[in-house]
Amino acid sequence: MNNSSRPPVTGLALGSGASRGWSHIGVIKALLAARIELDIVCGTSVGAMVGGAYVAGNLDELERWVLGSSRLDVLQFLDIKFSQAGFINIERLNRFLQAHVAAADVRIEKLHKKYLAVCADLDTGREVWRKEGGLTDAIRASMAMPGLFPAVRDNQRWLVDGGLVNPVPVTACRALGADVVIGVNLNSDIVGKRIKRQKSVALKKDEGVLGNLKKQAREYSGSLFAQDYDEESPPGLLDTISSSINIFQHQITSSRLASDPADVLISPKLGDIGILEFQRAAEAIKKGEDCANSAMAEIRRAAGKDT
Repeated sequence: MNNSSRPPVTGLALGSGASRGWSHIGVIKALLAARIELDIVCGTSVGAMVGGAYVAGNLDELERWVLGSSRLDVLQFLDIKFSQAGFINIERLNRFLQAHVAAADVRIEKLHKKYLAVCADLDTGREVWRKEGGLTDAIRASMAMPGLFPAVRDNQRWLVDGGLVNPVPVTACRALGADVVIGVNLNSDIVGKRIKRQKSVALKKDEGVLGNLKKQAREYSGSLFAQDYDEESPPGLLDTISSSINIFQHQITSSRLASDPADVLISPKLGDIGILEFQRAAEAIKKGEDCANSAMAEIRRAAGKDT
């Protein structure tokens, strides 16, 4: 319950959604422009990364990078490992996080705002809250999407993407002391958005196990970007997997928000952006900013600001 003698403590719950997550940058920019004080920031997956950049004072740096990135820049993070732990090159990812999100020595408990990253315990399925320790370590664990990112070892457990258990971490904000929670849901219109994939183009033959792995990686990464496709053709394996991910993300998000509703929910329409179309940052940021501005009167009332 709010204490009338002080302004309400405001929390921002940034949801999961891969490349749709650049929309969070636009949301934060709109809130800051409206002088909405954000006391607590909790994030899941890409929400943990964007929220982490904000609390570390690097949101502008992250935005500069994403606005200047191309599809090739994203593909350079992909790597084939014989361990088959994931397609993402962790060394490159760590360099990116430390250059554009937070330095390696930044610790969560030393931040000027309360921050929490949501992860999932791969063995138990339980929700895990990272609210201390290295900031980039927590972000990487929260972003460990199965199949793309390797699971992260932490205190005798393997952590993976928090979107599996809590896609919009409203409960985490309240647990850290938020009176008012602004939630950002990136999964409101993703069901029914079948991936658009071009027909395979003949590639130079590459024999052997490594060649087969490279071919699989090209096909996998290609399926994650929206392109043209034949409406009459049956969905392929990777199309089906991606659409299935959209379904369970939508269902989990809807269920969690029904039981743990935000005081104000911002839901940009981002379903046409593929999960690795990070190069569409300008579009996603603009949609997030516009959506937040459309809800600004409601946000100001909830946050105790004059309308």
